[in-house]
Amino acid sequence: MLFLVQYDRPAGHRVGLKTFTDDQRIVAGKARLELEIELRRRSQDHEVDLLQAASEEALRKTHGRYFEDVEHLLALAMGV
Repeated sequence: MLFLVQYDRPAGHRVGLKTFTDDQRIVAGKARLELEIELRRRSQDHEVDLLQAASEEALRKTHGRYFEDVEHLLALAMGV
């Protein structure tokens, strides 16, 4: 599966997640490019990634920061 993730860096949270099947790689790539262009046009500092994982659960394990808010991640890092 492919996952198009939009992450608001300044706010520290995910604002978008779209899922594509593996055979939709070209469609997913075009969606990423369109999103990058739109964000640049609006001068938004969002991170956009197109990631591949077996499932959303697997993606959450490998890229957890896209699914947790900043406060939670800071607490984990500080051992709270």
